[in-house]
Amino acid sequence: MKLSQIKSELQKLTTIAFQLPNGDLVPTHFHVTEVGKITKHFIDCGGVVRTEEVANFQLWEANDYDHRLHPEKLLHIIELSEAKLQIPDLEIEVEYQMKDTIGKFNLDFDGTNFLLQSKLTDCLAKDKCGIPADKLKVKIGAWKPKETSCCTPDSGCC
Repeated sequence: MKLSQIKSELQKLTTIAFQLPNGDLVPTHFHVTEVGKITKHFIDCGGVVRTEEVANFQLWEANDYDHRLHPEKLLHIIELSEAKLQIPDLEIEVEYQMKDTIGKFNLDFDGTNFLLQSKLTDCLAKDKCGIPADKLKVKIGAWKPKETSCCTPDSGCC
C-alpha cells in the first residue's frame, strides 16, 4: 500500500485498526510514534548496487488504555511528514514491537482493517548466484505429450 492509498482510506473511516498476520488486532490504544522515509542503499550478491525507499510507520503501545488515534489525526501526521520530510508516494512499511523483536510488515487494507503482512527475504540476483530455477511440478499421470499437426513421419518437416 502506498501513502496515497492509506490517505484515501483514512478519509472514509471513523476508527483505525491494524491486524497482524495471525489475525490478532494491534491493541486499540496504539500510537504511531514515527512516520518517515527509509532509504536502503546496498549491493546484492550479484554485484548490482541498488537503492530502495519506503515510507515507514512505527506502531507502539503503552499503558495509556484510553488513547485512541483517530483517522483524521493519522492523516494529519502523514501529510505533515510528507511536507516536512519531502516524502513521495512510497510503499509503506510498518514496524511493530513483537514479543521479542521488532516486526516489519507490508501494509494492505481489507475495507475495515489495515493488514500487516509478513515480509520475506529474497535473492535479487538468482541468475548470478547459482540458485537453480524452480522445476515444473506435474501431478503423476497428468502430463501428456504436446500434440503437433505438422511433424509426422511423412510430413517432410524433419
